[in-house]
Amino acid sequence: MNDPLAVIERLVEATNGHDLDALVACFADEYVNETPVHPDRGFSGNLQVRQNWEQIFRFIPDVHAVVLRSAVVDDVVWSEWEMRGNRPDRSIHLMRGVIIFGVDGGAISWARFYLEPAEEGGGNVDEFLRGQVGAQ
Repeated sequence: MNDPLAVIERLVEATNGHDLDALVACFADEYVNETPVHPDRGFSGNLQVRQNWEQIFRFIPDVHAVVLRSAVVDDVVWSEWEMRGNRPDRSIHLMRGVIIFGVDGGAISWARFYLEPAEEGGGNVDEFLRGQVGAQ
């Protein structure tokens, strides 16, 4: 059965259980990850997924993921994520954003990844916009 949301639920469970093998099993061998905001960070293959998550589990040993909202259209899951944990230096790891997953045959075959580190104290919207447009 190809229930796309069930695959994402398995991914969250594997992430929160720190089960690397179960996490990698959520992804197709030929998985393709696109990171539109940072195009050079895109990659393919679930071996890279394994390498990425080995580092995450090592350096954020208490990482915990929550899907805040999701919507399914055919074989695509739109999902809003929050991931948090503590780094070895006790600084907080906090990422928020959207991941769009394509699911095929019970595995994630592609994703468009918009998950970014959350910025605390980055100024209000007026300050941010002035910085973006170069206004004084």
